Amino acid sequence: MLTAFARAFKTPDLRKKLLFTLGIIVLYRLGAHVPVPGVSYENVQTCVDQASKGNNSLFGLVNMFSGGALLQITIFALGIMPYITASIILQLLTVVIPRLEALKKEGQSGQAKITQYTRYLTVALAILQGTGLVATATSGALFSGCPVADQIVPNHSIFTTIVMVVTMTAGTAAVMWLGELITDRGIGNGMSILMFISIAASFPGALWAIKTSGKLADGWIEFATVILIGFVMVALVVFVEQAQRRIPVQYAKRMIGRKSYGGTSTYIPLKVNQAGVIPVIFASSLLYIPALIVQFSNSTAGWATWIQGHFVKGDHPYYMTAYFLLIVFFAFFYVAISFNPEEVADNMKKYGGFVPGIRAGRPTAEYLSYVLNRITWPGSLYLGLIALVPTMALAGFGGANQNFPFGGTSILIIVGVGLETVKQIESQLQQRNYEGFLR
Repeated sequence: MLTAFARAFKTPDLRKKLLFTLGIIVLYRLGAHVPVPGVSYENVQTCVDQASKGNNSLFGLVNMFSGGALLQITIFALGIMPYITASIILQLLTVVIPRLEALKKEGQSGQAKITQYTRYLTVALAILQGTGLVATATSGALFSGCPVADQIVPNHSIFTTIVMVVTMTAGTAAVMWLGELITDRGIGNGMSILMFISIAASFPGALWAIKTSGKLADGWIEFATVILIGFVMVALVVFVEQAQRRIPVQYAKRMIGRKSYGGTSTYIPLKVNQAGVIPVIFASSLLYIPALIVQFSNSTAGWATWIQGHFVKGDHPYYMTAYFLLIVFFAFFYVAISFNPEEVADNMKKYGGFVPGIRAGRPTAEYLSYVLNRITWPGSLYLGLIALVPTMALAGFGGANQNFPFGGTSILIIVGVGLETVKQIESQLQQRNYEGFLR
């Protein structure tokens, strides 16, 4: 693997792409540490240090996707979360709105139009989320329990609020532009790379926080246990992410003039985890809403107390049960809208393809739907276990918290992006007859 890296850097165009990607990553991490105008940096650091010792997991998911920039209230505080949300919304609307579905079928030009819509929606969501973050920071609700939480934004004027929101929105647009630059001129998918870097940047601090807060042998037993769980999780995720059911497809041979066309064999790869990390993000976001409502309502009613006790901390049985069931539901939901067996069967029939032993048309669509439902069950259960096992394991050592680095969302994204990036470098090395990463 090290030899392959050396050969990649010896190739001029590959070296240029790798160095360009590294340069964009450095810019992205620098922007994640530049505070927004109007914020008291000292008070923010005081509250962040206090929050890291507690169990304030309300903003844990969004903070993870921003690489820790959200709680620091920097110019890249929103990170790529607005873009991820916009992409998911557009993907869901494609099934509902005929105009978007027609654009999707137009090929590259239609996809470019959908990408443009995604950018507009990203900016709109960034304005909305930036306003919410500024309002939360101004009210002191961003760090509940911190003595200087209401002094994070000393000046509460309208002008200061507008400047903060505009700065965060511009930061989100810059992050989106940096991601597209990596996609066009670097290695791998730009947004995925930035997401990978955001999550990986929090690993060293999270691991050290687990060690310092541990009680067994000065925290070394908890530290070693977390590392061991991390290796097991990575191995399991790699195994399942690579697993797929290959449905053979045979194309009939056709004679046009004196030439023969078709007659080839291929397959349809149906992944066990066809939905990817989307169900985990959906479930986390949905369970995040009740805690957010309680946070802003400041209510002492019975329902607010019940939600505060059962759905704010991630180690309560009610929370974990709801989380698991939502992940399973969203896995089936997302697979149902992202893979259309009838459309695949019609395309196969149009080009003379068929599954051996299955009639073309409707029987093929029913067979694909049957196979997809069967492999989605283990895929959805796997997602639920990946999301919950780390929480339950760490809870055995005195309480789970948001600093656990090998959670379901983070490990799925890191392994998935890592595999795809390595495959892309591998393919470019093989084009030049070099030995790649995989033998």
